[in-house]
Amino acid sequence: MTFNGNRPLELSVTMQGYYSKLDSSPASSPLLGVGVGRDGAAIPLSLAVEAEKAQALLQTFSSASLLASAGLGMFCMVADHVLQLSVIQSHLWLRAALDNATHGLVGLWSWAVVIGLRKKSDLYEVLLAGLLASLIDLDHFYMAGSLSLKAAVSLPQRPPLHCSSLIPVLCISLRFLMWIGRLKDAWCSLPWMLFISMATHHVRDAVRHGLWVCPFGNTAPLPYWLYVSTTATLPHLCSVLMYLTGTRDVISTKHGVAIDV
Repeated sequence: MTFNGNRPLELSVTMQGYYSKLDSSPASSPLLGVGVGRDGAAIPLSLAVEAEKAQALLQTFSSASLLASAGLGMFCMVADHVLQLSVIQSHLWLRAALDNATHGLVGLWSWAVVIGLRKKSDLYEVLLAGLLASLIDLDHFYMAGSLSLKAAVSLPQRPPLHCSSLIPVLCISLRFLMWIGRLKDAWCSLPWMLFISMATHHVRDAVRHGLWVCPFGNTAPLPYWLYVSTTATLPHLCSVLMYLTGTRDVISTKHGVAIDV
């Protein structure tokens, strides 16, 4: 905290390191933030922390993120139109490869909307989200008990990872395992990444097959407009939930954030 003759008050705060809400006591996180007045006295940082939280929430609905979501919806429509071309439909391997690649790109794009692309590590996270969204389809081969693509796409019932009831179970289980293993806060977004990867995959498949909600069965196929709007909205829903659970706070400070008020 500095005082200037021309400016009544200027607060310059550097957030160093990162700490979860479960480990943010003064004793355990002495460098959570330091504000120093002209007389050398420490200044409480509650105002700076609240400002950072508000900024994280505002970024969820920034013009850039909304534009990216609109682009995601347009990409879904263009990709699905391309996949319906006869030259693609007539080749099983090409159709399967492009369909799976679309799953990956939708998951990748969705996670990019959630976290933004500000650092090199963000790019790695986005690529991992796309990979997870694509790998879900491997359960087709597991269910078929064969590496035959024809057998994998002609199953009598849907494979296990396509059960939408598993999404919250797997995400919560992953979060619990992370807590048991005392993994660093740098990994705190992993359950949410898994949520985005699986949810976007399931919603896209639901246009043809509906959602498989165990033990209640399958819903009716989703109308196409609902699929596109849901896919475009999911990143913002995820961001809000991350904010409400405190995950946003950890992500915003895990590499150090400078706040100037």
